[in-house]
Amino acid sequence: MLAAVRGSWALFLGIAFLMLGNGLQATLLGVRATFDGFAPATIGLIMSGYFIGFLAGSTLAPRIVQRVGHVRVFAALASLASAASLVYAVFVDPFTWMAMRIVTGFCLAGLYVVAESWLNDRATNETRGQLLSIYMVVQLGAFSGGQLLLNVADPAGFELFILISVVISLALVPISLTAVPTPSFDTPSHVTLKQLYSISPLGVVGSLGTGMAHGALIGMGAVYGASAGLSVAEISIMIALTFLGGMVLQWPIGRLSDRFDRRRVLTAVTFLAALSAFAAVAAADIGVWALFALVALFGGLSLPMYSLCLAHTNDYLEPKQMVAASGTLVLVVGIGAIMGPIAAAGLMSAVGPSGWFWCLGAVHAAIGGFAIYRMKARAAVPLDEQGDFIAVPPQASPVAAALNPASVPDVVDGDLARTARR
Repeated sequence: MLAAVRGSWALFLGIAFLMLGNGLQATLLGVRATFDGFAPATIGLIMSGYFIGFLAGSTLAPRIVQRVGHVRVFAALASLASAASLVYAVFVDPFTWMAMRIVTGFCLAGLYVVAESWLNDRATNETRGQLLSIYMVVQLGAFSGGQLLLNVADPAGFELFILISVVISLALVPISLTAVPTPSFDTPSHVTLKQLYSISPLGVVGSLGTGMAHGALIGMGAVYGASAGLSVAEISIMIALTFLGGMVLQWPIGRLSDRFDRRRVLTAVTFLAALSAFAAVAAADIGVWALFALVALFGGLSLPMYSLCLAHTNDYLEPKQMVAASGTLVLVVGIGAIMGPIAAAGLMSAVGPSGWFWCLGAVHAAIGGFAIYRMKARAAVPLDEQGDFIAVPPQASPVAAALNPASVPDVVDGDLARTARR
C-alpha cells in the first residue's frame, strides 16, 4: 500500500492543486455574480455550464488521451483551465462566464480521466480500493480547502482569479516531473441507459437525483450565502463544512450499507438528507452556527449518495460488467448536475434564498419516494450477495470505475441483458 501511494504521490499532489483551484473558483463565481447583480436564473445557467463541459469532457477526453497521451493532455488541459480562470476577471459578462465554465468543466473532466487511468495503472488488486479512497479524500479535502482561500483577497477584485490560475498551473509541476512511465489506455465502454434502467431502476434514478443535488450544492451554495447576507468568511466556512461532512461520513454510511439491506440504508440516508435541508431553512433564522451544523450534516448525507447508488447497481452486475455500467451512471449524474443549478435558481427566484434548501430537500425526498416504490416492486439482494461499498468521489470520470477492486477492465456489453432477471 505504501509503495503504491509513494508511486502515485505526484498524481495526488496534482489533483490537490486542481481541486484547490476548482473549489475556490466555484464559490468565488457564485459570490461575485451575486455582488455584480446577476439574477439567480442567470447564475444558475452559468453554473450549469461547468457540468455541460464536464459531461462532454467525460465522453471525449478518453479518446483524446488515447490519441495524444497522458502527459500532453494533462498539460494542455491544465493550461487551458488556468487561462480560462483569468477571463472571468477581464470580461464580467454572463455569456462569457458560461462559456468559460463549459471550458473549465471540459478540462477538469479530462484531467480526472488522466489521473484516474494513471492511478488504475499503478494499482494492484490489493490496493485499488485503498487508492480510490485516498483519491476521494484528496478531492474532497482539497475542494474544502479551496473555500478558505476565498478569504485571501476581496472577491470583488481580480486577485482571487489570478490565485486560481496560479494554483491550477502548479498542478502541472508534479505531473510533468514524474519519472514513471505513462500507462496504456483503453477507452471506457458504456451501456445504454435503457439497459441499465432495466437492471437497476433505483441506481439510475438515484444517480440522476444525486447529480441534481450535487449540481445545486456546488453551483448555487455560494449564491445562497451571498443572498442570505452571510459574510465572505461565513460563506467559505459553510461550503467547506459541507464537503468535510461528506468526507467524514462516507465510511460509516458505507459500512452500514454493507451490513444491512443497501436499499434501506440508501432510503434512510436520502430522507435524512432531505430532513436536514428542510431544517436548515429554520436554522438560518436561529444563528449561523446552527446553519453550519445542518449544512455539514447535509453534506455528510448527500455526498455519499453516488457511492451508494453505484454500489446498489453493482449488486445486480457481474464484475466484468461494472466498468461499462459505471460509465453510464457517470453520464446520468452529469445530466442531473446540469439540471441542478437551474432548478435551484428557479426556486430561489420564486421564494428567495431559502429556495436553495427547498430544492436540495425536494430532490432527496423524491429519491427516497422512488426507493420505497422499488422496495415494494422487487425483493432485496441477499446480504451475502451484496458487494462491498467503495467510496467514489462525487466528481469522477467513467475511468474511476476501473479502480473498483471488484471490477474487471474487460467488459462485454452483451452480457448485461442476462442480469435483468435479477
